[in-house]
Amino acid sequence: MKLYYFITKRMDDILAEWERFAHTVSGNAREQPDLVLRDHAREILQAIAVDIETLQNPQQQQLKSQGLAPGLYSQRSAASIHGALRQAGDFSLLQVSAEYRALRATVLRLWLPEVTAMSGEAMQQMVRFNEAIDQALSESILTFSARADHTRELFLAILGHDLRAPLSNMGLAGDLLIRATLSAEKTVELGARVKRSARMMNCMVDDLLGYTRTQLGNGMPTLRLPIDLREVFRSVVEEAGAMHPAMQFQLHAEGDMRGSFDAVRLHQLFSNLLLNAAQYGTPDRPVSIAARSADGNIMVSVKNYGSEIPFESLQSIFKPLVQLPTESSSDGRPRTSLGLGLFIAREVALAHGGSIKVESDVESGTIFTVTLPKNAL
Repeated sequence: MKLYYFITKRMDDILAEWERFAHTVSGNAREQPDLVLRDHAREILQAIAVDIETLQNPQQQQLKSQGLAPGLYSQRSAASIHGALRQAGDFSLLQVSAEYRALRATVLRLWLPEVTAMSGEAMQQMVRFNEAIDQALSESILTFSARADHTRELFLAILGHDLRAPLSNMGLAGDLLIRATLSAEKTVELGARVKRSARMMNCMVDDLLGYTRTQLGNGMPTLRLPIDLREVFRSVVEEAGAMHPAMQFQLHAEGDMRGSFDAVRLHQLFSNLLLNAAQYGTPDRPVSIAARSADGNIMVSVKNYGSEIPFESLQSIFKPLVQLPTESSSDGRPRTSLGLGLFIAREVALAHGGSIKVESDVESGTIFTVTLPKNAL
């Protein structure tokens, strides 16, 4: 049976086998349910089948082998769109290439038993199939890399923009402090402003370092020791209050808060949630953090009142560089808008074997709920 006809006739069988095979080549169990090319799998295979049967002269074959085939740089092909979506979905290039490796192996494994004799025609179809797979992979890599470059440039622009404000505050405070006529009250006020700016910059640096570690492929490193989470909660509430003196923060912890946790990482997690809640909350209503112990887990809810988060934004809120608009950009509240805080919070929760979810409506407010096993392995 000719390969292009086999792909067309056995499409559903190939996709089913490919899905099972793709899970085995993933090195990241968390991404396994999404690893297979469900979004454009059929379209990619259809394009490959057409390519196999299309007449091709030696010059065209050489161009394809060099990655210069017509249409390679098209942004409209299924493979190109797939590459862009995989980059937006926090996949790595290794995972994208693993998907195509699974596709190649699956098609050949299912087709070869149908070949009665390895003729020259069958060999030629295998060559054309491998060329088509390589071109589809190249198209995915091109769009993946282009989006990654754009994201990197956007990140650097946001970082530069967000660091400029606290740096300007610290510079202005320094200019005022060198004046001999400055009163003691004004000196204390400027000192508090400098400290808030330093805390804000420290939060940005912590998030940047955490994001970098996850992108290196090692996940969020943790060192778990027996601790009482009440101490972490008190610390993050005190810190958030110093950065947002106009906001009210409420803490309520019920039950045994002891467990095996990384205190530094969880401080980062809940600090990011509180600062996010303060940034997007309504100043005249408090931000609350409530924790309770049940069934070997500690459930922590961070709640604020403000504008309802649209459903489509809830689906992407934990992705890096995602920022939601605030009602006012001139209310005096400090901004930490790198778009990494919630991403880091999710990574820390996952590193502890836990989870994080969000819900939002006008009456109940916006609630982030973190579940942490007390003694996860």
